[in-house]
Amino acid sequence: MNRHEKLYIDGAWVTPEGSGSIEVLSSITEEPIGSVPSGNAADGARAVAAARAAFDSWSRTSIDERSKYLERIQEGLQTRMADIANIIAQEVGMPIHLANLIQAGLPMVDIGSMTGVLSEFSFEEQVGNSLVVREPVGVVAAITPWNYPLHQVAAKIGPALAAGCTVVLKPAGEAPLSAFILAEIVDEVGLPPGVFNLVSGPGRIVGEELASNPGVDMVSFTGSTEAGRRIGELGSRTIKRVALELGGKSANILLDDADFSRAIPGALNACFLNSGQTCSALTRLLVPRSRIEEAEQACVESLDEFTVGDPFTPGTRLGPLVSKAQQERVRGYIRQGIEEGAKLIAGGPEQPDNLDKGYFVKPTIFSEVRSDMAIAQEEIFGPVLVILPYEGEEEAISIANDSIYGLAGGVSSADPERAKSVARRMRTGQVEINGGSFNPLAPFGGYKQSGNGRELGKFGLEEFLETKAMQL
Repeated sequence: MNRHEKLYIDGAWVTPEGSGSIEVLSSITEEPIGSVPSGNAADGARAVAAARAAFDSWSRTSIDERSKYLERIQEGLQTRMADIANIIAQEVGMPIHLANLIQAGLPMVDIGSMTGVLSEFSFEEQVGNSLVVREPVGVVAAITPWNYPLHQVAAKIGPALAAGCTVVLKPAGEAPLSAFILAEIVDEVGLPPGVFNLVSGPGRIVGEELASNPGVDMVSFTGSTEAGRRIGELGSRTIKRVALELGGKSANILLDDADFSRAIPGALNACFLNSGQTCSALTRLLVPRSRIEEAEQACVESLDEFTVGDPFTPGTRLGPLVSKAQQERVRGYIRQGIEEGAKLIAGGPEQPDNLDKGYFVKPTIFSEVRSDMAIAQEEIFGPVLVILPYEGEEEAISIANDSIYGLAGGVSSADPERAKSVARRMRTGQVEINGGSFNPLAPFGGYKQSGNGRELGKFGLEEFLETKAMQL
């Protein structure tokens, strides 16, 4: 049982001001697997004060010194990989073989990549008679989600620390345990007191304290669009910088010359990874009307590969969702899709066979979906794929852009240049061309109500820097 009773503030494990704890449940058994303190606003303020006091010294450290700390944190994460993957597989439900690669592997890449970025990044440039310098933005509040709980943390604190910022982290209550492993690693490597602080607690209390605290210079938030609006509102009161990575309802366009034998299995994986609990999941599959029956058949056949079960059982492709509330939310959307008249070709709202416990949902596919249906417009955050037919390339682009979101997308075509031409017209932050793989150094972020700002690589580092002109 992973029970934590203290918060990490100013380089030490301290007793929280807040009372009580947040119980963490296994998504597989629905039984407790740990707990973390339920911090309060005073705990958040104390962490901000520690980060504020540490900023002046940390911001003046050399690039070499910051890089060495990041390397040691990366080494610590590598040592704890098995623990991290095991815990997140239980919290979130990702199959263990994928949790090792993604949930434990990506955070190491996020942190490790910053040393290379720092070695190549130019913090100063001469512009006419001005010396333009890039300086750390200050104290950063990092508020992170539960679906990729350590990757999203590392994608924020890595570049923040690299830039010379100090950090207060508030992890999601559904999956906070890996953040405490990170704090243990930070403590072991001897990061100076106050540079990294960890405060767990309810978002409406700790998160809102961090977003509104005048001692915080920037909030980096990943989560729902609704919560992002609230963070933006609170941050605006002190005119602090707010970076938001929010929801998505991303379109995957199969053009009329696409190879369905390759594109359809890839489309299902792009939707169902992490049981659909991915903000950049390609959940809308756009198919030429002339090939809709072919697409439906290929989807149903490919679905046989997506075995639902215990994340620790070999061969499992889809584990449970993170919580009972999320399970009910997703099932509610499936029922709504049926009521709206969409064609259910696989899955449904019932509990999967032979899985009496756990927050499981059947992988579900709807076809003949209209763009005005709720299942085509709202982020479901579960294993639900909707197929929308279109007539002609122009309509496909129009349907893809008919969304309040713009986080990700995909285009498949026998002609890569044609695919890129369509991708350029999609109002979204990233697009996979013929199943192009995720790049942890490329900018990640969205258009429209998917947020603002970018994470990862040099683009992530730039988010945590201010620009100063010194006239000479």
